[in-house]
Amino acid sequence: MKLTDKKIFALICARAGSKGLPNKNIKCLGGTPLIAHSINVAKSVDIIDRVFVSTDGRDIAKVAKDAGAEIPYLRPDNLAQDDSPEWLVWRDMLTYFDSIGEMPDALVVLPPTAPLRSSEDVIGTIERFFGNDCDGVLCGTEARRSPEFNMVRIDASGACELPMKPRTSIARRQDSISFFDVTTVCYVVKPSFVLNQSAIFEGRILLQQVPLERAVDIDTQLDFVWAEFMLNRKNGE
Repeated sequence: MKLTDKKIFALICARAGSKGLPNKNIKCLGGTPLIAHSINVAKSVDIIDRVFVSTDGRDIAKVAKDAGAEIPYLRPDNLAQDDSPEWLVWRDMLTYFDSIGEMPDALVVLPPTAPLRSSEDVIGTIERFFGNDCDGVLCGTEARRSPEFNMVRIDASGACELPMKPRTSIARRQDSISFFDVTTVCYVVKPSFVLNQSAIFEGRILLQQVPLERAVDIDTQLDFVWAEFMLNRKNGE
């Protein structure tokens, strides 16, 4: 299998109306706008042919274009609301690709909220997608807690209970089966799957494990401070 024979497009979705951290997608992290970190990684991966950004914000579009991404149109308002499913944004862009006769073999989604990802993470996820029979691949880190042991939910009476009943008695988290936290590092999906299904877990989805230190997901100011710390640590500052 030669990945150079595949048409692979990257998509970065960046809505303008962030509530947790206003203007986060163009907020500078280490001197670089947050969205540009994702664009730069996508451009560094040789097997990615084109890099697109879907946004409703003109300021975001300008920063993204300056960083080397393509913005064929501004996202329509109905896909830029607080409750707009990103799945529909993926589908919207794929519909555009189809309309211009440029449907890719794979769509690589790189959310701007994971600026510490590496090109290695992206390449590994793409290779896992094309090397297996699946509809998509997402990234995850090994979970530090288990719903069979040290996570709880509150029942109707207000008491704590385990979310999942363990198959056998468990005294340590290590004795539970492995669980993973889904990250926003990278998603690779089959275009026909996105166009014909309503959610990612409606298909056969595989996991690409990534290191915790590259899996930061920025949603709040605290997340941003943590990302700055990790970036400075990586750069030896």
